[in-house]
Amino acid sequence: MRVGILGSGLMGGKLGTIFARAGHDIVFSYSRSKEKLNRLAREAGKTARAGTPAEAAQDADALLLAVHWSRVDDVLKQAGNLSGKVIVSCSLPMNADDTALVVAHTSSGAEELAKKVAKARVVSAFGTVPSEVLFGVFAARRKARKPSLVFCGDESKSKKIAAELIHDVGFDPVDAGPLRIARYTEPFTLLIAQLAYEGDGGPELAYRFERFA
Repeated sequence: MRVGILGSGLMGGKLGTIFARAGHDIVFSYSRSKEKLNRLAREAGKTARAGTPAEAAQDADALLLAVHWSRVDDVLKQAGNLSGKVIVSCSLPMNADDTALVVAHTSSGAEELAKKVAKARVVSAFGTVPSEVLFGVFAARRKARKPSLVFCGDESKSKKIAAELIHDVGFDPVDAGPLRIARYTEPFTLLIAQLAYEGDGGPELAYRFERFA
């Protein structure tokens, strides 16, 4: 597939690199410096290149949205017309100082994104895993047992594309249901981030996912 990376920071840079090494054509875009985009493309391999958000979106089979919530409107504007595009979002709707979710309880950042680009097809994925483990999971992807990664969305074809990308990274894709499920996965993602970055000083968390027929 051709995958455009909208936001080439920590998460976007790592996932874009993994997608390229898995054989997809990648366009890195939206970084503070063109030099960083060029470096990411060189390190990712021959199937990757640097470009603008509009170039990343052009002819893309999927777009990865991996920017801070405060920059979503700007990157969408630069990307241009996204009608019919599959947007896989791992962006949490965080406030300016990253202390709290600004969309929660009755909606989610993924649902708000779907409203912003009403004719696009939004899937929420990759947010529930710390970026630090991505390369390790990819390196171990041929093992029989894979870690699970949940995703959600409202349209079957776009979810199939997201599931393929999740599988290529090295995870077992688990369809958690419609896009509104992001209301529950996004707060969970915030807790995972606290656990990852605060270590022993962070919160303790017990969780269980149950699937019902």
